[in-house]
Amino acid sequence: MTTPLYPLKFRPKLVEKIWGGRKIETVLGKPLPPGKQIGESWEIYDFPPGVVEGSRDWISAEVADGPLKGKTLHELVTSYGKAITGDVPLVGQHGQFPILIKYLDAREDLSVQVHPPQEYADKHPGAHLKTEAWYVVQNDPGARILKGLASGATREMFKQSITDGTVESLITPIPVKPGDCHYLPSGTVHALGGGILAAEVQTPSDTTFRVFDFNRIEPATGKPRGLHVEQALECIDFSGKDETHQVRSHVAGYFTTVTRLVRSPFFQIEKVRMTEGVQEPIPYDQPVVWMMLEGKAEVRVDGMKDVTTVNRGDSVLLPAGMTNPTIKTLTDCIWLEVTFPQAA
Repeated sequence: MTTPLYPLKFRPKLVEKIWGGRKIETVLGKPLPPGKQIGESWEIYDFPPGVVEGSRDWISAEVADGPLKGKTLHELVTSYGKAITGDVPLVGQHGQFPILIKYLDAREDLSVQVHPPQEYADKHPGAHLKTEAWYVVQNDPGARILKGLASGATREMFKQSITDGTVESLITPIPVKPGDCHYLPSGTVHALGGGILAAEVQTPSDTTFRVFDFNRIEPATGKPRGLHVEQALECIDFSGKDETHQVRSHVAGYFTTVTRLVRSPFFQIEKVRMTEGVQEPIPYDQPVVWMMLEGKAEVRVDGMKDVTTVNRGDSVLLPAGMTNPTIKTLTDCIWLEVTFPQAA
């Protein structure tokens, strides 16, 4: 007999980074190993062999609790099929779950970088399209991101600025505050600034081309981190078009407000606010991801004796095939809700 599906929480993959910190624990309440500078918490992920650090096996998120504890996301997608994914298509030749959900803690500036567009990935085996969005959860005073080329910047100017060490002068600095959301389609040169804790939603790729790293030295080697200048110059969009702008929209009810933050060909992000004491059906027949930013809620599913509690800092995958799921808010709640374009 197949186990009924329920809201799935996964064991995070914690990634130590030279620029990482401790806010994933101090702000979100997620336990971290002592003495480590954790830059990333991969919340929901699914990578075929060879994509992450030359791996030989699937690197896929492991269910943290409930009857399916210990199963990986890839195993569930394989065994349950559309009961997990609905009509949302998997990606790549291996049938990969179509999203990667992370938290990023930038104690220091991340490198200035770019991710490849599809046309580059098509010509370069091993490179994968990456489009992403950042939602600012918390930031230190004066924090900023770098996003997009400054007006008038050309490929030749940018290439010379790498040699001169003046790259930052050709990228637009943007001050941030909690609640800001920034869309970063592939080809957008960018850097997450120091002092920012961000939720990240992205296509499932680990391809990053660093073009400048603020002259940082890798402690393990005593040398600067490797750059990927030629690859980056091929991927950066020098057309002058701004593909990053998104217009927010709001739908407000008495108990719930939904704000659309990002709509892209790969995912949609909305911010949901729901007051304490609401109990209502979850009206989806496609997979949905929740990243709980504030509050506490319970989800009940027919066929499951236990409820799933969703707390601040939890990321939850709601499978398409749950039976009569309902949410009850135990406090005022705010979460990011990630949905997907469906097959035509």
